Amino acid sequence: MLWETVIGLETHAQLSTHSKIFSGVSTKFGAEPNTQASVIDFALPGVLPVLNRGAVERAIRLGLAVGGKINRRSIFARKNYFYPDLPKGYQISQYEIPVVEGGGLTIRVGDVEKFIRLTRAHLEEDAGKSLHEDFAGMSGIDLNRAGTPLLEIVSEPDMRSSAEAVAYARSLHTLVQWIGICDGNMQEGSFRCDANVSVRPLGSDRLGTRCEIKNLNSFRFLERAIEFEVRRQIGLIEDGGRVVQETRLYDPDRDETRSMRSKEDAQDYRYFPDPDLLPLEIADDWVEATRQAMPELPAAMRERFVTDYALAPYDAAALTGGRDIADFFEAMVRHLPTEPKLCANWLMGEVSARVNRDQIGLGAAPVSAQALAGLLARIADGTLSGKMAKEVFDAMWEGGESADALIEQRGLRQISDGGAIEVMVDEVLAANPKSVAEFRSGKDKAFNALVGRVMKAARGKANPAQVNEVLKRKLDA
Repeated sequence: MLWETVIGLETHAQLSTHSKIFSGVSTKFGAEPNTQASVIDFALPGVLPVLNRGAVERAIRLGLAVGGKINRRSIFARKNYFYPDLPKGYQISQYEIPVVEGGGLTIRVGDVEKFIRLTRAHLEEDAGKSLHEDFAGMSGIDLNRAGTPLLEIVSEPDMRSSAEAVAYARSLHTLVQWIGICDGNMQEGSFRCDANVSVRPLGSDRLGTRCEIKNLNSFRFLERAIEFEVRRQIGLIEDGGRVVQETRLYDPDRDETRSMRSKEDAQDYRYFPDPDLLPLEIADDWVEATRQAMPELPAAMRERFVTDYALAPYDAAALTGGRDIADFFEAMVRHLPTEPKLCANWLMGEVSARVNRDQIGLGAAPVSAQALAGLLARIADGTLSGKMAKEVFDAMWEGGESADALIEQRGLRQISDGGAIEVMVDEVLAANPKSVAEFRSGKDKAFNALVGRVMKAARGKANPAQVNEVLKRKLDA
């Protein structure tokens, strides 16, 4: 039997506010355990939560970015469950009426684009964290995260493969950073996904029983967890068993999912409106002011790069994969407007490779967009060959001076004088009659050998395009 995979993702994005969603306590990562938790986060008697306006502002931004409906009136509810890291015995969330409904994201897998619908995005508070590794036979509880503002973004079950799920997660990860609502740091738990996975016979329109894989904090783990779970469910059904609705964890060391607990339904949480919080009301002018302050979104920028700079769709997609690379590219083009393709190639090639090697962000790169544009201008005007430019770039990256200063210091100016190149070509042809004869008898490799000898005679400084042109002309004469 052929099977179809059905995937929906629930993504928790930690909002980039300085304080928690209902208290003024800091959300800064890395503090000593239990030093960033207050009586409001514990809901001690006599205290009341106060909603963080900045969290609502960020939810509005997300709604605008995905084309969703921003509910002008939404409510907070108590989601009741008992767990050691939930000091109140309930989590404040949104259930019946979320702040954002609908919308979606367009993803690309290979050459295929697909629109993934969103169900909702709702505000809620995070729980604390249970620590098991450092306590022999016991667990510790760190409540610093309790009350941290989250936006839970829920997709429809529109994805049909782990590749689509990863493409969606990456697109959402880029978007929340792009619009400034989340730092996207997966290692610190700022962006994590729960994957709802089921399988069904190919062609069926009936959903299978789903299992939820919790707290996947890397794209690689998301892909591997889904692929294992799909194999597990298909094998279970084909062996005569049945899939049980449950929550599972992914173990990256063993590359498998395993049962954590039975999957609760909404009624198990006994949702009811939080009596301590008024309904959230969002005025039209607040939405409009937020809309006016929104940056150009990745999809619109992608189209503009193709139209204005004549870039291939693949290049435009790569250059809008993050706000940092898009801004760096546009800064380069401002200083070298005639060479957008050259700027794109170097940014996606040499610069990206060096940034990855040094494990730094583009913002920390020792070569600025303006300085790099200055180097590329010397390629464009024929002063440097590509090989020579890489030598200059290496020196600039290691803390050297400007491209022009390094060119003068190292004597790297390319030979573009036609007469000088002709003299060198004539000398090489005269000294290598065997290679000339081989080329004229149809051995194309002999041409490359002759080019290499001319470049050696020029100590690598001759303009390669001119060398090729002069050699071809003289050999064909």
